[in-house]
Parts: sequence; structure tokens; C-alpha cells
Amino acid sequence: MATSRAVPNLAFRRLRGQRSPGEFAAAVRRAAREIGEQVACDARYIGRVESGEIRCPNYAYERVFLHMFPGLSLTDLGFVARERVRGRGARAAAAAVPAPQITIRNDEESDVLRRAFMTSGTATVAAASLGIGGAVPAPRAGGRFGEAEVNAVEEAVRRIRLFDDRHGADRLYRMAAEPLRTAYALLDAGTATRQSAADRMQAGAGELALSVGWLAHDSGRLEDARSHYAEALATARVAGDPALEAHAFSNASFLARDEGRFREAVRAAQAGQRAGKHLSSARLLSLLTLREAGGWAGLGDRAACEEALGRAHTLFGRGPGDADPEWMSFFGEPELEALEAQCWSALGDWSRAARHAHRATVLQDPHFTRNLALYRVQLAADLARGGSPEEAAAAGERVLDLLDDVQSGRIRALLAETVALLAPHRDSAAVTAFLARRAVLETP
Repeated sequence: MATSRAVPNLAFRRLRGQRSPGEFAAAVRRAAREIGEQVACDARYIGRVESGEIRCPNYAYERVFLHMFPGLSLTDLGFVARERVRGRGARAAAAAVPAPQITIRNDEESDVLRRAFMTSGTATVAAASLGIGGAVPAPRAGGRFGEAEVNAVEEAVRRIRLFDDRHGADRLYRMAAEPLRTAYALLDAGTATRQSAADRMQAGAGELALSVGWLAHDSGRLEDARSHYAEALATARVAGDPALEAHAFSNASFLARDEGRFREAVRAAQAGQRAGKHLSSARLLSLLTLREAGGWAGLGDRAACEEALGRAHTLFGRGPGDADPEWMSFFGEPELEALEAQCWSALGDWSRAARHAHRATVLQDPHFTRNLALYRVQLAADLARGGSPEEAAAAGERVLDLLDDVQSGRIRALLAETVALLAPHRDSAAVTAFLARRAVLETP
């Protein structure tokens, strides 16, 4: 059956002018930051727009493009009107195309799926919709893979991060492990059609291992997380990929701190800084330095922790840059405040920890529900330890408001700690109400 070919977007190509796709993608990311949006734009995305593969951008990209080119409409930019893309005709055309073994959906479809997930409230529906639970595809004849397979792996990483940022990991983890097996099966079974595809598959498989590892980490499967992080680090070393190596060490440091292996957390964070020092990303080095600070705090070394925090703030103050890795979209001022709060909490300075945790809750974009719930539960615990049980109960109530949308073993464990801290204060009406509500929500 014949299908219509993509029509090149010549209007968008003219707007790019003499800039390379990579330079133009950097300009898009800068424009997004100006209006508080987060888009993972790269040269490949620009190529997909110009080729006509992306007929209409999602709403985040739409706001960025209209900000970049004031006075122009989507159709002026060469895109198809949204109602035409998402109408009956578009659905019929999509139904006529056989589904690939690894589902690949473009950005215009991702926005629809995002809204469907937000209203459904289940990570299971999201995983099925996003095509991250499918079977491992058979390698091509001769065991070769190319752009389609690489694109699928990279897209799986983006989708996993998107839904984890909003909702947490518990029900997403097992389904997300399937594309990871897919990626490594392709690497093990065959060779790439081009060296560029081989390099991207190595990087994509490593990033996917880290994403799945984080889902394991956030849902309390710490041994699984350690295995996935080690797999990513090995992939980085084999591929000679310092960006992937720095990311792997960042996650490994975080996990070591959570498991109480604070010296290892420091060493892993420092190794990540060595790997990332030539990547021209001050924000990456800031995060890795905060990981180091967390290790020092766990060791009770206040002086070393404060020194690392100072370096982290200096690096953060240099601002975001075009070389910042895509996975670091979560790392803004709210996360900076939250990580510093964790340091002060580990050092037993509860009032200072609560101040920073409160700033994190105020600054956090409410769309990122999982992070907001995490910052609020950290605040509740710090207030409880600091002798403010009624304020802690109020913060805990706000965590409970989000639990329908968030499935995170990490958050529930912190909430359980807060409950234990508040149990001796049942003489307070606010505390009693919070404990009763939490008990109802935890009843099967």
C-alpha cells in the first residue's frame, strides 16, 4: 500500500539561514530557557523538522518557536495546522502503516500521549502507549542495525525520563527494562550500517542503562540499580565516551550515598568530575560537586562539605550552556536547593536543611510532580527532626496530595520516616490528622 512521503519544510530551513543544524538547535535551547521551557533540541531534531518528518511540533516547541520568531504562526514556520495532524485523516493514515518492532513516535504524537498519561494516572498505560515494553526485534539480515534502531533507543531514553520526572518509577521499571535488553541485544548480535550509528547505539544503550538504573534506584531496587549503573560505566569505558562516563559516576555516587557508602560516594563524584572536566558544562560539574558534598556530609566532614558546596555554587552561577547534557534538564535551582538541603540534613543542621528544602518546593515547576513530592517530603522530615511537628505535618499533607500521581518507593520510604518522627506528637491535632489520613491512604 502506498503511503504519502514527508514534505520538506523549506520555510523552516530558510529561517535557519547560515547556521548549522547544531548551532540552530543551541539557539532553540537558549530561547527555551528564556521563557522557562525545557526542550531537548539537537541537530537531529532540526533535521527531522526540515525533512518534514515532524509535521507539527508539540506545545513546548511551539511556544519556543513562536518566541523565537514573533509575529509568525505555525503555518508561517512551515508546519501543518495541529487540527489536521491530529484529526480523523491523520489517525487513518497512521493506522494504515504497520507498527515497527520498536515503536517510534514523533514529537507531535508524544504530546498527545503525555496528556493521556496525565489523565490516566498509570505508568502501565504510559509504558504501553510509548512503546517501551515491546519485544526485542530480530537483527537485520547479516546482524546489522542502522538509524531506525538507534532512533528507537534514543527515543526510549527520552520517554522514560519524561514520565519518571513527572510520576516516579515503581510501575514503570519492569517495562522500561525491555528496550534496554533490545539495545544490548542489537549491540551484541550485529554491526552498524555506519560508524556513526555504532557510536550512537553505544551511547544510547549506556544512557538507557542509566535511565533504567534510576528507575530501579527510585523504586528501592538498589542492587538492580547498582548493576545497571555498572553496565553503563563499562559501556562508557569501551566507547571512550566521557559524557556517558560522567553521567554514570554521578548516578553511582548518588546510589552509594543512599546506601550509606559515603567514602565511595565521594570517590565516584570526584571520578565523574575528572571525566567531565573537558566537556565545557559548568552545570554538569556543579552537579557532580554537589554529589561529592553529599558524600562528605554523610562522613560528617562539615569543612569538606562546605568547601564542595562553595565550588558547586560557583559552577552553577556560571549558568547553563549549550554543552549541558540532555539528561540534566532536571538540574535547575530547585534541585540545587534540594541537594544542599540533604547535605545540611546529613550534618544535623535541621533548620538550615528546612530552609533550603522549602526554597526547593517554592521554586519547583508543579508539572514535575515527582520532584515536587520529593522536595516536600524532605522538608517535612527536616521540620520534624528540627522540632516543628505541626509544620512538618502540614508539609506531609501536601505530599499526600500528590501520591495519586507519584509512584516512587524513595518518596514513600521518606514519608514513612516522617511518620515515625511525628508519631510521638499525636497530642497535636494537625499531626493526628496527618497520621490518620496517611494511614487511610496506605490501607490496601
